[in-house]
Amino acid sequence: MAVKTVTIDLEAYRLLLADKREGESFSMVIKRRLRPIRTAEALLKNLEKLALSEDALDRIDELIRARAGHVAHSPPVDLED
Repeated sequence: MAVKTVTIDLEAYRLLLADKREGESFSMVIKRRLRPIRTAEALLKNLEKLALSEDALDRIDELIRARAGHVAHSPPVDLED
């Protein structure tokens, strides 16, 4: 993994150190704190991109209908032992 050296002042270092959890590196602290927050609002904004196409939904419906008559079976379990 490539690394970069970053110079920060003492105040920034103390803030990072205070936020650092046991076993966590400074890189992990920075990533945890600076990653975008995942919210319902963000999900709703991107919902169209995540939606399945009509073709995909039709195919899923076909698969469900085709499996309707096939119940999964497992061997009986003998609880007497």
